[in-house]
Amino acid sequence: MSKTKAAGTSRLGRDSQPKYLGVKLFGGQAAKIGSIIVRQRGSKFTPGENTRKGKDDTIYAVKEGKVTFATKRKKNFDGKTGFIKEVSVQ
Repeated sequence: MSKTKAAGTSRLGRDSQPKYLGVKLFGGQAAKIGSIIVRQRGSKFTPGENTRKGKDDTIYAVKEGKVTFATKRKKNFDGKTGFIKEVSVQ
């Protein structure tokens, strides 16, 4: 007797749907109120001026303007200086 069925079954058929993460509006592009700028897991990008972070860490625009990305220095809790990527709308 075989351990598996003859045909039509697959052990590898449990693939999840794609989540479509990433940057949706790049630097210099126009953003409307409520438009999604970055969809992410965790805080790879942090919200800056005129942007907010949703409950699933999505960064969206609060005012109309152009999207800008900046790298800033930030002091960590242990006293070391790290870098953060900040998204803002001006």
